[in-house]
Amino acid sequence: MQDDDCCTSHRRTFLKTFAGLTAASALAAAGASTARAATPGAYADPASPALEKGNMKLDPSRAALVVIDPQIDFMSPEGKAWPVVGESVTEHNVVANLGRLFQAAKANGMVVAISPHHYYSWDHDWKVQGPLEVFQHQVGIFDRKGPYTTDGFRGSGADFLPEFKPYIEDGKTIICSPHKLYGPQANDLPLQLRKQRVDQIILAGMLANMCVESHLREFLEQGFEVAVVRDAVAAPKLPEGDGYLAALINFRYMANGLWTTDETVGMLQS
Repeated sequence: MQDDDCCTSHRRTFLKTFAGLTAASALAAAGASTARAATPGAYADPASPALEKGNMKLDPSRAALVVIDPQIDFMSPEGKAWPVVGESVTEHNVVANLGRLFQAAKANGMVVAISPHHYYSWDHDWKVQGPLEVFQHQVGIFDRKGPYTTDGFRGSGADFLPEFKPYIEDGKTIICSPHKLYGPQANDLPLQLRKQRVDQIILAGMLANMCVESHLREFLEQGFEVAVVRDAVAAPKLPEGDGYLAALINFRYMANGLWTTDETVGMLQS
Protein backbone atom coordinates (compact mmCIF):
# COMPACT_ATOMS: atom_id res chain seq x y z
CA MET A 1 0.00 0.00 0.00
CA GLN A 2 2.93 2.28 0.79
CA ASP A 3 4.42 1.84 -2.73
CA ASP A 4 1.00 2.52 -4.26
CA ASP A 5 0.67 5.73 -2.25
CA CYS A 6 4.18 6.72 -3.34
CA CYS A 7 3.32 6.26 -7.04
CA THR A 8 0.12 8.21 -6.57
CA SER A 9 2.06 11.00 -4.84
CA HIS A 10 4.57 11.17 -7.71
CA ARG A 11 1.79 11.44 -10.27
CA ARG A 12 0.08 14.18 -8.24
CA THR A 13 3.36 16.10 -8.09
CA PHE A 14 3.84 15.65 -11.82
CA LEU A 15 0.41 16.99 -12.62
CA LYS A 16 0.78 19.90 -10.20
CA THR A 17 4.11 20.80 -11.79
CA PHE A 18 2.35 21.32 -15.07
CA ALA A 19 -0.83 22.72 -13.56
CA GLY A 20 -0.47 25.84 -15.67
CA LEU A 21 -0.55 23.81 -18.86
CA THR A 22 -3.83 23.12 -20.60
CA ALA A 23 -3.58 19.34 -20.54
CA ALA A 24 -2.21 19.00 -17.04
CA SER A 25 -4.80 21.42 -15.65
CA ALA A 26 -7.54 19.24 -17.07
CA LEU A 27 -5.98 16.18 -15.53
CA ALA A 28 -5.58 17.80 -12.14
CA ALA A 29 -9.19 18.95 -12.16
CA ALA A 30 -10.42 15.45 -12.92
CA GLY A 31 -9.76 14.25 -9.40
CA ALA A 32 -7.45 14.42 -6.44
CA SER A 33 -6.06 10.93 -7.02
CA THR A 34 -5.00 8.95 -10.06
CA ALA A 35 -6.16 5.48 -11.00
CA ARG A 36 -5.03 2.94 -8.47
CA ALA A 37 -3.02 -0.08 -9.52
CA ALA A 38 -5.32 -2.82 -10.67
CA THR A 39 -5.28 -6.05 -8.71
CA PRO A 40 -3.44 -8.90 -10.48
CA GLY A 41 -6.75 -10.53 -11.29
CA ALA A 42 -7.92 -7.46 -13.20
CA TYR A 43 -5.52 -8.30 -16.04
CA ALA A 44 -6.21 -12.02 -16.11
CA ASP A 45 -8.08 -13.46 -19.06
CA PRO A 46 -11.73 -14.32 -18.37
CA ALA A 47 -12.30 -17.80 -16.99
CA SER A 48 -15.09 -18.44 -19.49
CA PRO A 49 -14.41 -16.30 -22.58
CA ALA A 50 -17.09 -15.83 -25.20
CA LEU A 51 -14.57 -15.42 -28.03
CA GLU A 52 -12.05 -17.92 -29.35
CA LYS A 53 -8.41 -16.89 -29.03
CA GLY A 54 -6.53 -15.84 -32.14
CA ASN A 55 -4.90 -18.73 -33.98
CA MET A 56 -1.80 -17.00 -35.33
CA LYS A 57 1.10 -19.40 -35.91
CA LEU A 58 4.39 -17.53 -35.96
CA ASP A 59 6.60 -17.96 -39.04
CA PRO A 60 9.78 -15.94 -38.38
CA SER A 61 10.72 -16.06 -42.07
CA ARG A 62 7.83 -13.73 -42.89
CA ALA A 63 7.45 -11.94 -39.55
CA ALA A 64 8.82 -8.78 -37.95
CA LEU A 65 9.18 -7.58 -34.39
CA VAL A 66 7.82 -4.02 -34.35
CA VAL A 67 8.66 -2.00 -31.24
CA ILE A 68 6.83 1.30 -30.78
CA ASP A 69 8.35 4.28 -28.94
CA PRO A 70 11.21 2.52 -27.08
CA GLN A 71 12.32 5.94 -25.90
CA ILE A 72 13.53 7.52 -22.68
CA ASP A 73 10.48 9.74 -22.16
CA PHE A 74 8.26 6.64 -21.91
CA MET A 75 10.50 3.94 -20.46
CA SER A 76 12.96 5.58 -18.08
CA PRO A 77 12.50 7.11 -14.62
CA GLU A 78 14.25 10.12 -16.18
CA GLY A 79 11.53 10.47 -18.82
CA LYS A 80 8.89 13.18 -18.84
CA ALA A 81 5.99 10.72 -18.89
CA TRP A 82 7.35 8.42 -16.18
CA PRO A 83 5.10 9.76 -13.37
CA VAL A 84 2.03 8.50 -15.24
CA VAL A 85 3.42 5.43 -17.05
CA GLY A 86 6.16 4.24 -14.71
CA GLU A 87 3.90 2.11 -12.55
CA SER A 88 2.63 0.18 -15.57
CA VAL A 89 6.10 -0.16 -17.11
CA THR A 90 7.41 -1.53 -13.82
CA GLU A 91 4.59 -3.92 -12.95
CA HIS A 92 4.73 -5.57 -16.39
CA ASN A 93 8.56 -5.64 -16.44
CA VAL A 94 8.42 -4.03 -19.87
CA VAL A 95 12.05 -2.96 -20.25
CA ALA A 96 13.46 -6.39 -19.42
CA ASN A 97 10.84 -8.13 -21.55
CA LEU A 98 11.57 -5.92 -24.53
CA GLY A 99 15.25 -6.72 -24.13
CA ARG A 100 14.45 -10.43 -24.31
CA LEU A 101 12.32 -9.91 -27.42
CA PHE A 102 15.06 -7.92 -29.15
CA GLN A 103 17.64 -10.57 -28.31
CA ALA A 104 15.48 -13.50 -29.47
CA ALA A 105 14.44 -11.78 -32.70
CA LYS A 106 18.03 -10.88 -33.56
CA ALA A 107 19.26 -14.39 -32.79
CA ASN A 108 16.57 -15.74 -35.13
CA GLY A 109 17.53 -13.35 -37.92
CA MET A 110 14.02 -11.89 -37.96
CA VAL A 111 13.21 -8.42 -39.27
CA VAL A 112 13.13 -5.84 -36.47
CA ALA A 113 11.59 -2.40 -36.97
CA ILE A 114 11.20 0.63 -34.72
CA SER A 115 8.29 3.06 -35.03
CA PRO A 116 9.51 6.11 -33.06
CA HIS A 117 7.70 9.23 -31.92
CA HIS A 118 9.41 12.59 -32.54
CA TYR A 119 8.10 16.14 -32.44
CA TYR A 120 9.71 19.16 -34.11
CA SER A 121 9.07 22.87 -33.53
CA TRP A 122 6.40 23.13 -36.23
CA ASP A 123 4.45 20.24 -34.70
CA HIS A 124 3.79 22.46 -31.69
CA ASP A 125 1.82 24.85 -33.88
CA TRP A 126 -0.92 22.36 -34.77
CA LYS A 127 -4.33 24.02 -34.75
CA VAL A 128 -6.22 20.75 -34.29
CA GLN A 129 -5.25 18.61 -31.30
CA GLY A 130 -6.70 16.02 -28.97
CA PRO A 131 -6.16 15.97 -25.19
CA LEU A 132 -3.09 13.74 -25.21
CA GLU A 133 -1.53 15.70 -28.07
CA VAL A 134 -1.93 18.95 -26.13
CA PHE A 135 -0.37 17.35 -23.08
CA GLN A 136 2.61 15.94 -24.97
CA HIS A 137 3.33 19.19 -26.78
CA GLN A 138 3.06 21.28 -23.62
CA VAL A 139 5.29 18.99 -21.59
CA GLY A 140 7.78 18.51 -24.42
CA ILE A 141 7.72 14.75 -24.74
CA PHE A 142 9.82 13.41 -27.66
CA ASP A 143 11.02 16.89 -28.65
CA ARG A 144 13.84 17.15 -31.20
CA LYS A 145 15.42 20.20 -32.81
CA GLY A 146 14.77 18.91 -36.32
CA PRO A 147 14.77 15.84 -38.57
CA TYR A 148 18.19 16.58 -40.08
CA THR A 149 20.16 17.19 -36.89
CA THR A 150 21.07 15.11 -33.88
CA ASP A 151 22.07 18.20 -31.90
CA GLY A 152 20.78 17.68 -28.37
CA PHE A 153 19.26 14.32 -29.28
CA ARG A 154 21.62 11.89 -27.56
CA GLY A 155 20.42 11.21 -24.04
CA SER A 156 17.30 13.33 -24.45
CA GLY A 157 13.79 12.06 -23.83
CA ALA A 158 13.40 11.44 -27.57
CA ASP A 159 16.44 9.14 -27.65
CA PHE A 160 16.21 5.37 -27.43
CA LEU A 161 16.62 3.69 -24.06
CA PRO A 162 20.34 2.84 -23.62
CA GLU A 163 19.56 -0.84 -22.96
CA PHE A 164 18.06 -1.16 -26.43
CA LYS A 165 20.70 0.68 -28.45
CA PRO A 166 22.89 -2.40 -29.16
CA TYR A 167 19.88 -3.92 -30.94
CA ILE A 168 18.49 -0.77 -32.55
CA GLU A 169 21.76 0.78 -33.72
CA ASP A 170 23.29 -2.35 -35.23
CA GLY A 171 22.85 -1.15 -38.81
CA LYS A 172 20.23 -3.82 -39.52
CA THR A 173 17.19 -2.68 -37.52
CA ILE A 174 14.75 -0.60 -39.54
CA ILE A 175 14.28 2.79 -37.86
CA CYS A 176 11.23 4.29 -39.50
CA SER A 177 10.24 7.89 -39.90
CA PRO A 178 8.30 9.09 -36.84
CA HIS A 179 4.59 8.54 -36.41
CA LYS A 180 2.96 11.79 -35.32
CA LEU A 181 -0.23 10.75 -33.57
CA TYR A 182 -0.75 7.09 -32.72
CA GLY A 183 -0.76 4.85 -35.81
CA PRO A 184 1.65 4.16 -38.70
CA GLN A 185 -0.49 5.89 -41.33
CA ALA A 186 1.89 8.87 -41.53
CA ASN A 187 5.23 7.05 -41.42
CA ASP A 188 6.99 4.55 -43.68
CA LEU A 189 6.63 1.48 -41.46
CA PRO A 190 4.06 -0.36 -43.67
CA LEU A 191 6.22 0.26 -46.76
CA GLN A 192 9.36 -0.98 -45.02
CA LEU A 193 7.64 -4.17 -43.88
CA ARG A 194 6.12 -4.87 -47.30
CA LYS A 195 9.56 -4.42 -48.88
CA GLN A 196 10.80 -7.22 -46.59
CA ARG A 197 7.86 -9.46 -47.58
CA VAL A 198 6.59 -9.33 -44.01
CA ASP A 199 2.95 -10.19 -43.39
CA GLN A 200 3.12 -11.19 -39.72
CA ILE A 201 3.86 -8.66 -36.99
CA ILE A 202 4.75 -9.01 -33.33
CA LEU A 203 3.85 -5.73 -31.61
CA ALA A 204 5.40 -4.38 -28.41
CA GLY A 205 6.19 -1.01 -26.85
CA MET A 206 4.23 2.07 -25.75
CA LEU A 207 1.54 3.24 -25.14
CA ALA A 208 -0.65 0.14 -25.00
CA ASN A 209 -3.98 1.93 -25.39
CA MET A 210 -2.78 4.57 -27.85
CA CYS A 211 0.08 3.86 -30.26
CA VAL A 212 0.20 0.08 -29.85
CA GLU A 213 -3.54 -0.30 -30.33
CA SER A 214 -3.53 2.15 -33.25
CA HIS A 215 -0.71 0.24 -34.96
CA LEU A 216 -2.64 -2.98 -34.37
CA ARG A 217 -5.83 -1.62 -35.91
CA GLU A 218 -4.09 -0.19 -38.98
CA PHE A 219 -2.09 -3.33 -39.70
CA LEU A 220 -5.18 -5.51 -39.34
CA GLU A 221 -6.98 -3.28 -41.83
CA GLN A 222 -4.05 -3.70 -44.24
CA GLY A 223 -4.25 -7.49 -44.05
CA PHE A 224 -1.31 -8.21 -41.76
CA GLU A 225 -1.53 -10.92 -39.12
CA VAL A 226 -0.70 -9.27 -35.80
CA ALA A 227 0.12 -10.50 -32.30
CA VAL A 228 0.62 -8.26 -29.26
CA VAL A 229 3.05 -9.19 -26.48
CA ARG A 230 0.94 -8.41 -23.45
CA ASP A 231 3.77 -7.99 -20.92
CA ALA A 232 5.94 -5.92 -23.26
CA VAL A 233 3.48 -3.02 -23.40
CA ALA A 234 2.39 -0.48 -20.79
CA ALA A 235 0.12 2.54 -20.49
CA PRO A 236 -0.74 5.57 -18.33
CA LYS A 237 -2.79 5.37 -15.18
CA LEU A 238 -4.84 8.53 -14.76
CA PRO A 239 -8.19 9.55 -13.28
CA GLU A 240 -9.63 8.73 -16.72
CA GLY A 241 -8.72 5.09 -16.15
CA ASP A 242 -6.07 2.39 -16.49
CA GLY A 243 -4.90 2.56 -20.10
CA TYR A 244 -3.35 -0.90 -19.96
CA LEU A 245 -6.61 -2.55 -18.97
CA ALA A 246 -8.47 -0.63 -21.67
CA ALA A 247 -5.99 -1.83 -24.29
CA LEU A 248 -5.96 -5.41 -23.05
CA ILE A 249 -9.73 -5.66 -23.46
CA ASN A 250 -9.49 -4.52 -27.08
CA PHE A 251 -6.50 -6.78 -27.77
CA ARG A 252 -8.66 -9.74 -26.74
CA TYR A 253 -11.29 -8.65 -29.25
CA MET A 254 -9.00 -7.96 -32.22
CA ALA A 255 -5.47 -9.36 -32.11
CA ASN A 256 -4.59 -12.51 -34.03
CA GLY A 257 -2.41 -13.43 -31.07
CA LEU A 258 -2.06 -12.19 -27.50
CA TRP A 259 1.13 -13.69 -26.14
CA THR A 260 3.47 -13.33 -23.19
CA THR A 261 7.18 -12.66 -23.60
CA ASP A 262 7.92 -16.23 -22.49
CA GLU A 263 5.60 -17.61 -25.16
CA THR A 264 7.01 -15.37 -27.88
CA VAL A 265 10.65 -16.09 -27.04
CA GLY A 266 9.84 -19.80 -26.91
CA MET A 267 8.36 -19.67 -30.42
CA LEU A 268 11.39 -17.80 -31.74
CA GLN A 269 13.83 -20.21 -30.14
CA SER A 270 12.01 -23.27 -31.45
